[in-house]
Amino acid sequence: MNDPLDSAGSGEFVDVVDENDIVQKVVTRQEMRAQRLRHRAVFIAVLDDAGRLLLHRRSPLKDVWPHWCDIAIGGVVSAGEDFMTAAHREVHEEIGVGGVMINELDEGIPQIYDDDVVSLIGRCYYIRYSGSFEFSDGEVVEAWWSTRAEFERRRAQDRFLPDSQALLIPFLTMWK
Repeated sequence: MNDPLDSAGSGEFVDVVDENDIVQKVVTRQEMRAQRLRHRAVFIAVLDDAGRLLLHRRSPLKDVWPHWCDIAIGGVVSAGEDFMTAAHREVHEEIGVGGVMINELDEGIPQIYDDDVVSLIGRCYYIRYSGSFEFSDGEVVEAWWSTRAEFERRRAQDRFLPDSQALLIPFLTMWK
């Protein structure tokens, strides 16, 4: 098993995919990051019963955008792993929650995101959860519930991951 704080993921393998989500080759996560290769990723919004979204600050040890804030739980899909399996894995790893219903936000259509840092095809999901969280893998250093208005104020003061915002926000119509 990989060290959860080894965000470079030198021992983790990922599928490199084309714009149609067809696997082109398998590389290490480290190679994928160094060459900015298109890969699969999952983005899971966590909403409570009041319609607030769980926001969090990433660990300073993350391989991209360390110590930035994020609106999604999620991450890179491992080689050979399907999107839903990755979504369940990420929810369990990052917030210690298992056995929850993960709902599609994107109608099953993978979304492309490219910028100067990453190139990916992502799937967007959400869970409803108001219980306690366990941040044991070291990827999340703090978390808080937020309304959309509170997020907009906070976004003006802090850095939030651009991929999560671009892919998830258009689908989050239930975010109050």
